[in-house]
Amino acid sequence: MSTTSAPQSAEPAHASSWLAHFPITLFATVMGTTGLAIAWHKSAQVLAMPHGVGIGLSYVALALFVLLLLGYGAKALRYPGELRAEFNHPVRISFFPAISISALLLSIAFLHVQPVWSQAMWWGGITLHLVFTVVIMSSWIHHTHYQIQHSTPAWFIPVVGNILVPIAGMTHGSPEISWFFFSVGLVFWIVLLTVMMNRFFFHPPVPAKLLPTLFILIAPPAVGFLSYLALDGGVIDNFARVLFYVALFTTLLLFYQIPQFRKVPFFMSWWAYSFPLAAITIASLTMGSKIGSGFLMGLGGALLALTSALIALLVVLTLKAIGDGKVFIPE
Repeated sequence: MSTTSAPQSAEPAHASSWLAHFPITLFATVMGTTGLAIAWHKSAQVLAMPHGVGIGLSYVALALFVLLLLGYGAKALRYPGELRAEFNHPVRISFFPAISISALLLSIAFLHVQPVWSQAMWWGGITLHLVFTVVIMSSWIHHTHYQIQHSTPAWFIPVVGNILVPIAGMTHGSPEISWFFFSVGLVFWIVLLTVMMNRFFFHPPVPAKLLPTLFILIAPPAVGFLSYLALDGGVIDNFARVLFYVALFTTLLLFYQIPQFRKVPFFMSWWAYSFPLAAITIASLTMGSKIGSGFLMGLGGALLALTSALIALLVVLTLKAIGDGKVFIPE
């Protein structure tokens, strides 16, 4: 009797600890912040904006990353059962690669600021992300509990990480490694896009809490465009145009849905707005500068202002939610 009663008595302590409910989704804050830093780096190159903003944001994102790693590491040591439960969750499992994606984004942000750090984060990021991709895709293939309602745009997160690799990879690693990850990301983006379209067209709508994750649809083609340029020497060819304009159309389509998004109260899922908007900002500035388009340059500048204001708002709302005890709680 004593062996069965001990775990039962320990469960309320787990449930009452904020550390036990340290959410993996918090790493989306690093993705958004680092994406904004990279957008400011690009704006400094093509719009003559201050270099210090991007550099400062890069260090803020790095500090946030380290803080979250320490917090989630403490949770893993203190409450391994809670970590396993989160990893087995059909939606939250897709946010674990946000850790490796954060490392990859930081490697881009520090590419010309701290090259040694950038290289270390790139190698660590690709190694961890490959593990996450294989394990998560295996769980999709051999699942016993997934249903179509569990599929959300968050499933793109493992894929987006693969597409990111060449941006810093062409500086730090073998071109073949970069092509490997880009190929995996590109092909499975198309596969998952088909799954998502089936889910949207023929099944119940995405729950309101997860509605902001629709913005993740922008990221694969926008990041794919940037990575393809890195792989192809920066040349704007027909395939680069396809990737960019798909990203631009997806952004337009989602902006048309703003009345629906405005109805959604704040959840941590709002951070799903941040990185995709940063990605299309960088893509627009890059495309505009490459083809000499004043319209796209202006669009990139407007998106930079919007993304900066949005992330500032998200920071305020997140801190308020933490203060109100609405973040470190059971789902």
